[in-house]
Amino acid sequence: MDLSIKDLVHIFFPERCVICDKQLLKDEKIICVVCRHELPLTGFTHEPDNEMERSFTGRSKIQSATALLYFYKKGSVQKLIHELKYRGHQEIGAFLGKWLGEEIKSSKRFEIPDMIVPVPLHQKKLKKRTYNQVSEFGKSISEILNIPFVEGVLKRNIYTETQTYKHRTDRFQNTRNIFEVNNLGAYHGKHILLIDDVLTTGATLEACCNELQKITEIKISIATMAYTP
Repeated sequence: MDLSIKDLVHIFFPERCVICDKQLLKDEKIICVVCRHELPLTGFTHEPDNEMERSFTGRSKIQSATALLYFYKKGSVQKLIHELKYRGHQEIGAFLGKWLGEEIKSSKRFEIPDMIVPVPLHQKKLKKRTYNQVSEFGKSISEILNIPFVEGVLKRNIYTETQTYKHRTDRFQNTRNIFEVNNLGAYHGKHILLIDDVLTTGATLEACCNELQKITEIKISIATMAYTP
């Protein structure tokens, strides 16, 4: 039997599931079938007035909001996000983006936006990490929805340390006035899909929304990889 180079690579350098570390089968990618079926899906994309959308009530005016997965401490989704953010596994972002993009595309209630805009990293953090963890996520969604992924709409002016272990109040204080829109006039009347990795308190996304709402006739929807209930 003739083996392709791909087959040989799989035999001698087998890929492993980023959650359970078991060897992936030939047709599995990133996550094994067992772990994928155990991921806690939110269903928000097809649910009007979902929990995530209600969390922005009285804070920022948004059109729609969705997250693919629920985020629980020490759970499988936390493992995924950690591998993506700190161990360079950008393929995880692409995998989740394609999954969520297909959900949005098939949704009867989620309006397709004009463009996708990521929450930006400060240049200091970007230089340290070398990539924005939501870039591949956004690019995959853009490919599925056939809309542009546009970096540079928002600029992060103030460097902040990781928010992961901060109290809710500290998170809000740390995100005040740290974002700025580049070229307000260029996005007049656009519907922007703002993306991030995890929504916890919503402080960062709220700060971005408040800045984006300086654009005349702007509409904002939100999509994240995960949502902390």
